Amino acid sequence: MKTLVMKFGGASVATAGQFSQIAEIILKRSRDYSRIVVVVSAMGNTTNELIALAKEVHQDPPRRELDMLVSVGERISISLLAMALAKMGKEAISFTGSQSGIITSSHHTEARIEEVRPFRLLPHLNAGKIVIVAGFQGVSREGEITTLGRGGSDTTAVALGIALGAEKVEFYKDVRGVCAEDPKKNPETISFPKLSFQEALGIVQKGAKVLHPRAVLLAEKNGLPLHVLSFKEPENPDAGTIIGERSHHHTALFEGT
Repeated sequence: MKTLVMKFGGASVATAGQFSQIAEIILKRSRDYSRIVVVVSAMGNTTNELIALAKEVHQDPPRRELDMLVSVGERISISLLAMALAKMGKEAISFTGSQSGIITSSHHTEARIEEVRPFRLLPHLNAGKIVIVAGFQGVSREGEITTLGRGGSDTTAVALGIALGAEKVEFYKDVRGVCAEDPKKNPETISFPKLSFQEALGIVQKGAKVLHPRAVLLAEKNGLPLHVLSFKEPENPDAGTIIGERSHHHTALFEGT
């Protein structure tokens, strides 16, 4: 069964009204893929607002408690997206990172993904439901809620793509793809239709925020193609930037391997 992972960042769900817009994108992609997993970030500046709230209470909050607090942001997003899809008549179900079987190291606020056990997701995917997963978070082997650090939702999406044998991972951004310069500063800059993993890694390591380097490295390790495109131009799913080529590994390799 063809599997697609779609990742939507905070800019794509900055307002409640945008959940209906991305639900329409997901429905269109479901015509081409039997199984779809959607990874969602927290809305807009929610994570920053939660961190600021924590620091109003404690200037240097305990890392465990900070993880408990900021992981709430993605839970809001996944439930709202499931509601938006339900309103359109498409059955969807949301899961936290821990419910999805994303096993991490025990390093709070900067955890690494060590394994993915998507057993709870599979029956719903095989039944034709859209499965929505909270990005940026997981659970340690000790059963503690953890977060993956900045850009962690990108890594969540790639890890799920690896575990589920996805054809690719699509990243929906507020830019048209990976560009030579920041398109918000230079609207005339060119976007690359195709890049190798190493070429993309070189661009993001120089400061481009379009993808997190950890996500690119993990995709390269497993030969999982990435596709960066704009949620503002959903009518053209072949636009944007394709990164890497598909290869088939017998063993899934995560950040702890």
